[in-house]
Amino acid sequence: MKIFNTLTGGKEEFQPANPQTVHMYVCGVTPYASAHVGHALSYVVFDVVRRYLEYRGYKVKHVQNFTDIDDRLIERGTRLGVSPMELAERYIAEFHEEMDALNVQRADLYPRATQELPMIVEVIEGLVRDGYAYASDGDVYFRVKKDEEYGKLSHRTLDGMMAGTRVQHGERKEFSMDFALWKGAKEGEPEWPSPWGPGRPGWHIECSAMALRHLDGTVDIHGGGQDLVFPHHENEIAQSEAFTGHRPFARVWMHNGLLMRGEEKMSKSLGNLFTVKEALSEHPPDALRLFFLSSHYRSPLTVTDDALDAADRGAERLRNAAATVSGHDGAEVEADEFRNRFLESMDDDFNTPQAIAALFDLAREINRGSAEGLKTDGATATLKELAGVLGITLQEPDTGASADVGPFIELLLHTRAELREAKQYALADGIRDRLSIMGVSLEDGPEGTRWKYRGSGDG
Repeated sequence: MKIFNTLTGGKEEFQPANPQTVHMYVCGVTPYASAHVGHALSYVVFDVVRRYLEYRGYKVKHVQNFTDIDDRLIERGTRLGVSPMELAERYIAEFHEEMDALNVQRADLYPRATQELPMIVEVIEGLVRDGYAYASDGDVYFRVKKDEEYGKLSHRTLDGMMAGTRVQHGERKEFSMDFALWKGAKEGEPEWPSPWGPGRPGWHIECSAMALRHLDGTVDIHGGGQDLVFPHHENEIAQSEAFTGHRPFARVWMHNGLLMRGEEKMSKSLGNLFTVKEALSEHPPDALRLFFLSSHYRSPLTVTDDALDAADRGAERLRNAAATVSGHDGAEVEADEFRNRFLESMDDDFNTPQAIAALFDLAREINRGSAEGLKTDGATATLKELAGVLGITLQEPDTGASADVGPFIELLLHTRAELREAKQYALADGIRDRLSIMGVSLEDGPEGTRWKYRGSGDG
């Protein structure tokens, strides 16, 4: 199995420190607002990484943090009149609910910054003791110039990174690139005691402390979005390796491409969000996962209605193939070729687009075999098994529709019949496709069209 390592800039044979167990750390959200589909993309990607590693026989210890104290939490909590802790609890609960709906497996541990203060203080104390950090009027900063390898993850030079940087108002740094490990308390903000006075941890230090504590300082895969390469992950490497005597912090750094909306990345700060809640109200979870995985994880992915509708139809095709009734002929539809293609694709840096192509080709072969009366049980079992590796359930979506949708479906069928009579076949097929996405199947016969909705019986 080969994985692209951001640190080295190339694919490498994956070799975890322990041949049986993989330690995986994935950077989590700052829960100050609802998660958007850009977050969902990242967590689906790393959910698939975990699922595939487990499918290949590894045991995975998966840690994902919550940054539950942060400038944005404080600012939004103040604006809404609630404490940052209460705001974080609200959005952490919402995050779990939405990731569960997307079939994202829960991490083994979800440490929070506010619960890791002893380890955070211990790491900062070690950095100060060894000269890698310094206290300044209640703040503590990492001394970037002391780290000769600073910039190795983002492949930048210190001179290049300095362009446009300056010391912000209220900061007391020796050098403009030095970053905060501890922030002295400000009036009205949450605070915790420390050797440098009351305050709270900086953003970057929490992940180092959590990985060092919960993964014994050995991270086989460190994951996150490409927007975290600099400064967050660059600073993580610097402070972690300085604290441990320059022991490598992570063996492989994986970064997923960003989700785009138009020309810009999707982010809370830009206000161009499509929330997970909105996406789940419009599209089944299988379709959303299929959309996220249709592009290689390192490539940017653009959200469009057409792309999401195509994913809806694709999920429906896979679901229909998995539900195909087997024939009774002695011959069996062979699935080994498709399984091998799937595994080869996933072994090559988790190439999910090629793996999905193998699933669709297998679905086509199942449909062909069924039409010819061949046995398809083994092939459909393989389809379900491999789809499950991608977290795709192939189950009928729960649309939440009530029993009184019948009159509206009948109206659509009447409109479809008139369109077909007028030879407007594309528009008529469009109605069929949209009904199919909603979980309504149509059967055209001599006596007209019958429809069936999951759990509703025939109409």
